Amino acid sequence: MLRHCAAGSPCPRPVFRSLPLSASALRQRLRQCAERIPEAEAVLDLLEKCPEHQKRGDFPVIVFEGLDATGKTTVTQAVKDTLNGILLRSPPACISQWRTVFDDEPTPIKRAFYAAGNYILASEIAKASTQAPVIIDRYWHSTAAYTIATETSGEVQDLPPAQDEVYQWPEDLLKPDLVLLLTVDPEERVRRLQHRGLEKTKEEAKLEANSLFRQRVEESYRRMVNPACQEVDASPSKEEVLKTVLQLIRKHC
Repeated sequence: MLRHCAAGSPCPRPVFRSLPLSASALRQRLRQCAERIPEAEAVLDLLEKCPEHQKRGDFPVIVFEGLDATGKTTVTQAVKDTLNGILLRSPPACISQWRTVFDDEPTPIKRAFYAAGNYILASEIAKASTQAPVIIDRYWHSTAAYTIATETSGEVQDLPPAQDEVYQWPEDLLKPDLVLLLTVDPEERVRRLQHRGLEKTKEEAKLEANSLFRQRVEESYRRMVNPACQEVDASPSKEEVLKTVLQLIRKHC
């Protein structure tokens, strides 16, 4: 959890326990609950098979982040087709079947699952990037942004300060070349969700019901560093958004 201080008092560095900051830390957390949650043992087995230091290939690795209904699925598929790339998602398919199990667990265990998914995904990225450009629908920034927003109460100014370590990319996790954050107007995003007619996740319901939570998630995304998110307005037509995205890829990759 985050430790908060009284308003106006000097605040020591926040203590953040819900976001594992390394593979070894999340392995320890999964071991602690493996006896009670058999799926944690299965995730741990997959994690143990991943090389400690991932070596990526010569092709670019591009991540798309953003809240639900900001167009990630449409844009990632279009970019994948345009670049003749490989599309991956987080959590990876090998563990996504257990999402519902971990989504009902306390936040530290839930986030350990998603963090483990990032390290397992990194192994897939390393292999895929030797063959073609890699397009990723969510990665570490999502895990961090939702954890920070959940563990912080109040308004945006109550988030950990901009230079806090919680916004830093883990040193032992394979980095992408570019992270693009898709954003749309809140009302437009809700309209898109209603149009899709899909059942809401717990976090999506919270985003819709609690505007402060949504603001904390979005601001957490914006504070990420090394790599930072490049923000893209996904409100225009699919063709315009794709054009903007491809320009950024050409510029940064």
